[in-house]
Amino acid sequence: MKRRTKLSALTGCLLVAAALFLHSCQSVPLTGRSQLSLIPESDMVSMSLTNYDEFLKENKLSTNKQQTEMVKRVGAKMAAAVEKYLRDNGFGSYVENFKWEFNLVDSDVPNAWCMPGGKVVVYTGILPYTQDESGLAVVMGHEIAHAVARHGNERMSHAMLVQMGGVALSTAVQEKPEETKALYNMAYGATTQVGVMLPFSRKHEYEADQMGLIFMAIAGYDPRSAVAFWQRMSANSGGTPEWLSTHPVDQNRIAALEKQMPEALKYYSGQ
Repeated sequence: MKRRTKLSALTGCLLVAAALFLHSCQSVPLTGRSQLSLIPESDMVSMSLTNYDEFLKENKLSTNKQQTEMVKRVGAKMAAAVEKYLRDNGFGSYVENFKWEFNLVDSDVPNAWCMPGGKVVVYTGILPYTQDESGLAVVMGHEIAHAVARHGNERMSHAMLVQMGGVALSTAVQEKPEETKALYNMAYGATTQVGVMLPFSRKHEYEADQMGLIFMAIAGYDPRSAVAFWQRMSANSGGTPEWLSTHPVDQNRIAALEKQMPEALKYYSGQ
C-alpha cells in the first residue's frame, strides 16, 4: 500500500511538472527553439535593476572618454537594430521593458554581459580583442542576444524547478532570498568570479552567436568580423578543451559562424 501511495505521489508530481512545462514554454526569436520560462520577464527585469545598481556601486567605471563613448555609440546602434528586428518579426514585446544603458567598467577581465532590461556592461579587458567598433559589435550582439533570447530566465527556471520545486519567484525571494540571488547570479554571470563566468550552455552560446550576427549586420557592422574576433580570442585562450567549459571551443564556434554567415550577410548593407 505504501509503495502504491508513493508511486501515485510520484505520478502526480510528474503530471504537475509536465503541465507546468507545457504552460511555461515560449519560443526564442530568430531560432524558434522552445524554452522553459517559469518567471515573468518583468520580475527578471526588476531583479536585474537591483543587481545592476549593486554592481555599479562596487565597480569602477572607466575614465577613458574615447573608449566609453565608443561603447555607448556601438551600443545605441545595436539596440536600434535589435528593436527593429524584433518589431519586424512579431517579437516587439520581448524588449518592451528594456531601458538600454551601456557602461565600460575598468577591469582586466576580458568579459561583457547584458542583463534583462538592456543593461550592458563591457570590461576594458576585452577591448584589446575587439580592437575596433566591429569587434565590439560582435561582443555586444552576442551578449544582447543572451538577454533577448531570455537564456538567463531559462537557466534560472530550470534551477528553480529542480531546487525549489518550481515555486513562484515572489515566494522564492521571500522565503529563500539568498538562494534566489545565488541562482540569479549563476544565470547571468554578472561577476568576475571564474565559477560564475560560464553561465550558459553550449546550446545557448551557439544560439547567441547566431542571433548576434544578425543584430550586428542590421546595425551596419560586417558580421564577418566575428570570425576575426574569435580567431584573436583563440590565439590567447590557451586551448581549453570544450568538455571543460560550457562555452564552445573556438574552432567549433568559428566553424558554426562561417556556416551561418551567408544568412547574416543578407542583413548587411555594406557588402
